[in-house]
Amino acid sequence: MTVSDPKSDLHRYLRDARAVMLWKLDGLSEYDVRRPVTPTGTNLLGLVKHLGTVEFGYFGDTFGRPNDEAINQHDFAADPTADMWATAEESRADIIGFYRRAWAHADATIDSLDLTAEGSVPWWSADHRTVTLHRVLVHVTAETNRHAGHADILRELIDGAAGLLAGNDNMPISDPAWWQQYRSKLEDAAKQAAGLG
Repeated sequence: MTVSDPKSDLHRYLRDARAVMLWKLDGLSEYDVRRPVTPTGTNLLGLVKHLGTVEFGYFGDTFGRPNDEAINQHDFAADPTADMWATAEESRADIIGFYRRAWAHADATIDSLDLTAEGSVPWWSADHRTVTLHRVLVHVTAETNRHAGHADILRELIDGAAGLLAGNDNMPISDPAWWQQYRSKLEDAAKQAAGLG
Protein backbone atom coordinates (compact mmCIF):
# COMPACT_ATOMS: atom_id res chain seq x y z
CA MET A 1 0.00 0.00 0.00
CA THR A 2 1.27 3.46 -0.91
CA VAL A 3 1.48 5.97 1.93
CA SER A 4 -0.75 8.95 1.26
CA ASP A 5 0.35 12.56 1.75
CA PRO A 6 -2.70 14.68 2.68
CA LYS A 7 -1.42 17.91 1.10
CA SER A 8 -0.48 16.17 -2.15
CA ASP A 9 -3.83 14.37 -2.24
CA LEU A 10 -5.82 17.56 -1.76
CA HIS A 11 -3.71 19.43 -4.28
CA ARG A 12 -4.20 16.67 -6.87
CA TYR A 13 -7.97 16.80 -6.46
CA LEU A 14 -7.88 20.58 -6.89
CA ARG A 15 -5.73 20.27 -10.03
CA ASP A 16 -8.08 17.64 -11.48
CA ALA A 17 -11.13 19.85 -10.90
CA ARG A 18 -9.34 22.83 -12.49
CA ALA A 19 -8.66 20.77 -15.61
CA VAL A 20 -12.34 19.82 -15.85
CA MET A 21 -13.34 23.48 -15.76
CA LEU A 22 -11.22 24.31 -18.79
CA TRP A 23 -12.13 21.13 -20.65
CA LYS A 24 -15.80 22.11 -20.48
CA LEU A 25 -14.99 25.15 -22.67
CA ASP A 26 -13.37 23.09 -25.45
CA GLY A 27 -15.07 23.19 -28.82
CA LEU A 28 -17.72 25.75 -27.90
CA SER A 29 -18.37 29.07 -29.62
CA GLU A 30 -17.77 32.43 -27.96
CA TYR A 31 -21.50 32.75 -27.51
CA ASP A 32 -21.92 29.34 -25.91
CA VAL A 33 -19.12 29.77 -23.35
CA ARG A 34 -20.63 33.11 -22.26
CA ARG A 35 -24.38 32.70 -22.58
CA PRO A 36 -26.51 32.48 -19.44
CA VAL A 37 -27.91 28.97 -19.32
CA THR A 38 -29.86 29.22 -16.06
CA PRO A 39 -32.36 31.80 -14.80
CA THR A 40 -29.64 33.18 -12.49
CA GLY A 41 -27.23 33.65 -15.40
CA THR A 42 -24.81 30.80 -14.72
CA ASN A 43 -22.41 30.48 -17.65
CA LEU A 44 -19.24 28.51 -18.32
CA LEU A 45 -16.73 31.32 -18.79
CA GLY A 46 -18.15 33.11 -15.76
CA LEU A 47 -17.54 30.04 -13.62
CA VAL A 48 -13.90 29.99 -14.75
CA LYS A 49 -13.51 33.71 -14.00
CA HIS A 50 -15.13 33.25 -10.59
CA LEU A 51 -12.80 30.39 -9.70
CA GLY A 52 -9.78 32.49 -10.65
CA THR A 53 -11.02 35.15 -8.24
CA VAL A 54 -11.60 32.49 -5.59
CA GLU A 55 -8.07 31.09 -5.88
CA PHE A 56 -6.41 34.51 -5.86
CA GLY A 57 -8.46 35.43 -2.80
CA TYR A 58 -8.15 32.31 -0.69
CA PHE A 59 -4.54 31.42 -1.51
CA GLY A 60 -3.43 35.02 -1.96
CA ASP A 61 -5.12 37.58 0.29
CA THR A 62 -5.74 35.04 3.05
CA PHE A 63 -2.02 34.29 3.39
CA GLY A 64 -0.70 37.82 2.79
CA ARG A 65 0.07 37.17 -0.88
CA PRO A 66 -2.10 39.66 -2.79
CA ASN A 67 -2.06 40.02 -6.58
CA ASP A 68 -2.40 42.90 -8.99
CA GLU A 69 -4.42 41.16 -11.69
CA ALA A 70 -6.58 43.67 -13.57
CA ILE A 71 -9.32 41.08 -14.13
CA ASN A 72 -9.45 40.51 -10.39
CA GLN A 73 -10.22 44.13 -9.47
CA HIS A 74 -13.98 43.76 -9.03
CA ASP A 75 -16.28 46.43 -7.67
CA PHE A 76 -18.65 44.13 -5.82
CA ALA A 77 -20.57 47.09 -4.40
CA ALA A 78 -21.47 48.21 -7.93
CA ASP A 79 -21.99 44.66 -9.25
CA PRO A 80 -22.10 41.79 -6.75
CA THR A 81 -21.85 39.35 -9.68
CA ALA A 82 -18.80 41.02 -11.28
CA ASP A 83 -16.69 37.85 -11.13
CA MET A 84 -19.42 35.57 -12.49
CA TRP A 85 -19.41 36.70 -16.12
CA ALA A 86 -17.00 37.84 -18.79
CA THR A 87 -17.49 41.24 -20.35
CA ALA A 88 -17.52 41.51 -24.15
CA GLU A 89 -14.03 43.05 -23.91
CA GLU A 90 -12.61 40.10 -21.92
CA SER A 91 -11.64 37.36 -24.34
CA ARG A 92 -11.80 33.67 -23.60
CA ALA A 93 -7.98 33.68 -23.70
CA ASP A 94 -7.94 36.52 -21.14
CA ILE A 95 -10.13 34.57 -18.71
CA ILE A 96 -8.28 31.28 -19.22
CA GLY A 97 -4.96 33.06 -18.76
CA PHE A 98 -6.29 34.69 -15.60
CA TYR A 99 -7.37 31.31 -14.24
CA ARG A 100 -4.01 29.74 -15.04
CA ARG A 101 -2.18 32.60 -13.31
CA ALA A 102 -4.46 32.08 -10.30
CA TRP A 103 -3.40 28.40 -10.30
CA ALA A 104 0.28 29.35 -10.35
CA HIS A 105 -0.24 31.88 -7.55
CA ALA A 106 -2.20 29.35 -5.49
CA ASP A 107 0.24 26.53 -6.18
CA ALA A 108 3.13 28.69 -4.94
CA THR A 109 1.25 29.25 -1.69
CA ILE A 110 0.33 25.58 -1.34
CA ASP A 111 3.89 24.45 -2.08
CA SER A 112 5.52 26.90 0.30
CA LEU A 113 3.30 26.48 3.38
CA ASP A 114 2.54 23.61 5.71
CA LEU A 115 -1.08 22.52 6.07
CA THR A 116 -1.04 24.00 9.59
CA ALA A 117 0.03 27.49 8.38
CA GLU A 118 -2.50 30.10 9.47
CA GLY A 119 -4.10 32.83 7.44
CA SER A 120 -7.02 35.21 7.73
CA VAL A 121 -9.97 35.35 5.32
CA PRO A 122 -10.83 39.08 5.25
CA TRP A 123 -14.40 38.60 3.97
CA TRP A 124 -15.38 36.02 6.64
CA SER A 125 -16.81 37.05 10.01
CA ALA A 126 -14.21 37.87 12.66
CA ASP A 127 -14.98 34.76 14.73
CA HIS A 128 -14.35 32.44 11.72
CA ARG A 129 -11.67 34.42 9.89
CA THR A 130 -8.57 32.59 11.13
CA VAL A 131 -7.97 29.48 9.01
CA THR A 132 -5.24 26.99 8.16
CA LEU A 133 -3.95 26.16 4.71
CA HIS A 134 -5.60 22.76 5.19
CA ARG A 135 -9.02 24.31 5.67
CA VAL A 136 -8.56 26.64 2.69
CA LEU A 137 -7.36 23.81 0.47
CA VAL A 138 -10.41 21.72 1.39
CA HIS A 139 -12.72 24.72 0.93
CA VAL A 140 -11.39 25.71 -2.50
CA THR A 141 -11.24 22.10 -3.71
CA ALA A 142 -14.88 21.62 -2.67
CA GLU A 143 -15.91 24.89 -4.33
CA THR A 144 -14.07 24.05 -7.54
CA ASN A 145 -15.66 20.60 -7.69
CA ARG A 146 -19.07 22.12 -7.01
CA HIS A 147 -18.62 24.48 -9.96
CA ALA A 148 -17.25 21.63 -12.09
CA GLY A 149 -20.60 19.94 -11.48
CA HIS A 150 -22.37 23.10 -12.60
CA ALA A 151 -20.15 23.14 -15.70
CA ASP A 152 -21.07 19.50 -16.42
CA ILE A 153 -24.74 20.37 -16.47
CA LEU A 154 -24.31 23.61 -18.43
CA ARG A 155 -22.26 21.87 -21.09
CA GLU A 156 -24.78 19.07 -21.41
CA LEU A 157 -27.59 21.61 -21.80
CA ILE A 158 -25.62 23.55 -24.42
CA ASP A 159 -24.58 20.75 -26.76
CA GLY A 160 -25.23 17.41 -25.10
CA ALA A 161 -21.57 16.76 -24.26
CA ALA A 162 -21.19 15.02 -20.93
CA GLY A 163 -18.46 13.31 -18.99
CA LEU A 164 -15.63 13.54 -16.53
CA LEU A 165 -12.44 14.23 -18.50
CA ALA A 166 -11.15 14.38 -22.04
CA GLY A 167 -10.38 10.81 -23.01
CA ASN A 168 -12.30 9.40 -20.02
CA ASP A 169 -15.92 10.48 -20.00
CA ASN A 170 -16.71 7.96 -17.24
CA MET A 171 -20.16 7.43 -18.74
CA PRO A 172 -21.56 3.87 -18.67
CA ILE A 173 -23.00 4.10 -22.21
CA SER A 174 -21.85 6.16 -25.21
CA ASP A 175 -24.85 5.73 -27.51
CA PRO A 176 -27.03 8.90 -27.77
CA ALA A 177 -30.08 6.84 -28.79
CA TRP A 178 -29.72 4.77 -25.61
CA TRP A 179 -29.63 7.95 -23.51
CA GLN A 180 -32.78 9.28 -25.19
CA GLN A 181 -34.58 6.03 -24.44
CA TYR A 182 -33.31 6.13 -20.85
CA ARG A 183 -34.47 9.73 -20.43
CA SER A 184 -37.91 8.80 -21.77
CA LYS A 185 -38.10 5.94 -19.25
CA LEU A 186 -37.32 8.37 -16.41
CA GLU A 187 -39.90 10.87 -17.70
CA ASP A 188 -42.54 8.13 -17.76
CA ALA A 189 -41.65 7.05 -14.20
CA ALA A 190 -41.84 10.66 -12.96
CA LYS A 191 -45.27 11.14 -14.55
CA GLN A 192 -46.56 7.89 -13.12
CA ALA A 193 -45.31 8.75 -9.64
CA ALA A 194 -47.00 12.15 -9.86
CA GLY A 195 -50.23 10.63 -11.15
CA LEU A 196 -49.81 12.42 -14.50
CA GLY A 197 -49.56 9.47 -16.79
